[in-house]
This record gives sequence, structure tokens and C-alpha cells, in this order.
Amino acid sequence: MELKGRNAVVTGAAGGIGAAIAAALHERGARVLLADLAEEVADTAATLGQPHWTGDVSSAEGVTGLLAAAEGELGQVDLYFANAGITGATGLGGEDDWDRVIDVNLRAHIRAAERLVPEWTRRGEGYFIATASAAGLLTQIGQAGYSVTKHAALAFAEWLSVTYGDEGLRVSVLAPMGVNTKILWGEDPKAITGDALTGQRAVAEAGNVLEPADVATTVMAAIEAETFLILPHPEVLDMYRMKGSDYDRWLRGMRRYQAKLQGH
Repeated sequence: MELKGRNAVVTGAAGGIGAAIAAALHERGARVLLADLAEEVADTAATLGQPHWTGDVSSAEGVTGLLAAAEGELGQVDLYFANAGITGATGLGGEDDWDRVIDVNLRAHIRAAERLVPEWTRRGEGYFIATASAAGLLTQIGQAGYSVTKHAALAFAEWLSVTYGDEGLRVSVLAPMGVNTKILWGEDPKAITGDALTGQRAVAEAGNVLEPADVATTVMAAIEAETFLILPHPEVLDMYRMKGSDYDRWLRGMRRYQAKLQGH
């Protein structure tokens, strides 16, 4: 898809990958509404001279409010980046932990698609981009909720493409490993311990930790080429193929890797 002159919404855009995607879209001539729960999104948007919306896209009301604001500021929405995400609790977590991570990492995507897809298929064009993770193809040591929701976000995007791809809907999924953001390092890296530290080390040591701007450049190229699976870390594909070729061997290897990270 040609990006110049398009209208885009990016959630989770106060910083990190979302802010970098918004900047890359702006550089390519798109208009962008930056959305985030954090009030810092106003400052990020101001640096680009683009509008912003502050709110929570994990609720149906939040998504409705965001899209109403986008249509008011931009007009019709051409691209939607479902980028907002959280790591969630470590281990199995509890009932409230699961509700929160599912709402943010998965249901926010579903709720946006429910509102956008009918209009996009009516006019025969629209682009949905979901930020998942390499954890959506592999898994995340230490955090069940993150792994499950990233797998589910990828599966939902696949379903959208299969179901509506012949009606003009374009879909891509971003699945990076380590990126230099708060999602990886946390608000206070020195305070991370236990399962959270094991999970962080698993990601940071599996490959290069990329800068958000580099990830955004990869995303722009993939959208222009209308590529479904966006892999800023190409080695993820090799890992995924290895997993699929011998699942039991892969599981054994992951258990050994987890034990090594935990110092066992």
C-alpha cells in the first residue's frame, strides 16, 4: 500500500515501537493519530505535528471513542496499528491478570476490527496491522499471559486475512524479539527479579536488541509490499521452522534454556 496521503491510527504511540511507527508514517506523508493511555502521547504527537487521543483501548468504549476521534481529526481511517500491549503478570497469574492482558493484547484488536472491517470491505480497502511478538510464533519463558495473547493476536490476524483478504482487507503482523523499549526493560530494570528477569534474559540474549526506529523501517517496507509476517529479527523464522519440524525436541530445548537462564 502506498502510504503518502493515507490516514493512520497507531495505538501505544506515546513511546517505543508505536512512536517510531508514527514517525515513520509521518515521514512518508501519512497523517497519523497517535493514541495511548499515557499522557505523554500528547508530547510525542506534538513533535510530529499530528493529533493525539488519550484513552484506554482495552475497552469497547475506548475503541469507539478512539475511532470517533480519528474520523473527526483525519476522516476515513485507512490503516490501523493495533500496537498497544503489556507484558502481564509472571507465571500463571490470577483471574484479574488474565482479564487485563487479554483485553489489552487481544480484545483491543478484535474490538477495533469489529468496527473497521465492515467499512473497509464495503469500500474494498483497508489495512490492519497487529503488533504481536516472536512469542506469538514461539513462546515467552516466564509469562503465560503474554505468550497466550501474542499467539492469539497472530491467529486473529491470520483469520482476518483468510476471511476478508479477497475483499480488499490487507493484514500484517509484527513479530519482533528484543526491542529497546520499556516492554523489554521495564520502568526500573534493576527492580526486575524472578520469573520476570528470566523472561527478560530469554528475549535479550536470543538475538540483537533492536532500536524502535529500525523496527519501524522494517514495518514500513512490509506494508508497502503488503507482507503478512513482519520479522525484524529474521532468525525468528529459523526458530519457528525448527519448532515445527520437531515439537518435542523444541520443547526439551526450551526447558534446558529456561534452566540455564535460572542458573540450574
